[in-house]
Amino acid sequence: MGSKIRVALSSILDETAGRKTVRNPYMNAASLIRLISLSAIWGAAFLFLRIAVPSLGAVALVEFRVALAALFLLLVAVVLKKRLNVRAHWRHYLILGLINSALPFLLFSFAAQTLSASLLSILNATAPIWGASIGAVWSRTTLAPRAVVGLALGVVGVALLVGFDKISVQPGAALGIAAALGAAACYGISSLYVKSAKAIEPFANAHGSMWAAALIILPALFFFPAVAVPDPGVIAAVVALGVVCSGIAYLLYFRLIVDLGAASALTVTFLIPLFGILWGRLFLDEVIGWHTVVGSFTVILGTAMVTGFSFNNLFRKTATANG
Repeated sequence: MGSKIRVALSSILDETAGRKTVRNPYMNAASLIRLISLSAIWGAAFLFLRIAVPSLGAVALVEFRVALAALFLLLVAVVLKKRLNVRAHWRHYLILGLINSALPFLLFSFAAQTLSASLLSILNATAPIWGASIGAVWSRTTLAPRAVVGLALGVVGVALLVGFDKISVQPGAALGIAAALGAAACYGISSLYVKSAKAIEPFANAHGSMWAAALIILPALFFFPAVAVPDPGVIAAVVALGVVCSGIAYLLYFRLIVDLGAASALTVTFLIPLFGILWGRLFLDEVIGWHTVVGSFTVILGTAMVTGFSFNNLFRKTATANG
């Protein structure tokens, strides 16, 4: 049984450090299923946040989430015999754990106390826009005209979502919106950091950063304990956030990168809002107004323009070289 589990996990990850080729440059049926599954999982994360945060509060929820994710990835690491090499990379794990997990998770959890799952998932899609904008400022380079138009579309999309959503006038909503955009900005900063940091295999990045995030948040738990005793539904949501949304989802994402390349795997960014809106409507009875549809489309289009992403590339044969 152990060998079968090891083979299954290896087939999901199937990565080698420094690999620059993709197994299959086409978006075949298997990759499409993984892409849709990953989008549905990450879209559901905002649903689970809305369910769990009223009982646990932002700090306790995030601590349980990253701790469960770290334990799950530890189990995978043991099965696959993957080492973290903490002594050599502990600073990197701490930085990545702060800007890619601890801080954005906390900000999104805080925002989930007032904002809908639909709105959270759409604001999350602005992460590449933040990454491109902050990167241009940091490197003192000028954005291409296409990227500038995309940035403007992203701003317009957010304005439509916020300006016409009844939630935005509720007490605390303004801080929630700022927190959600701040979380997306953290992801953008994280992507810039990873590009400039020493190359470390993706699984080690995910595993090490989850343990680092758990350690970073732990002291705050003594000052911001759980608000109430969680019921079975809340416990299930937390387990889903930790194991499924922050554990299994990473494995699927790594496999997509291996199969399609990092650029094509970015497609998940555009699909998450669709599932976030769907789950919010089905399970939380959230209202889908015209501003939700138009605003989300505008944000997604702006993100695609900023990143230079083209859906046609998913089905176009590309040549890659070993390195």
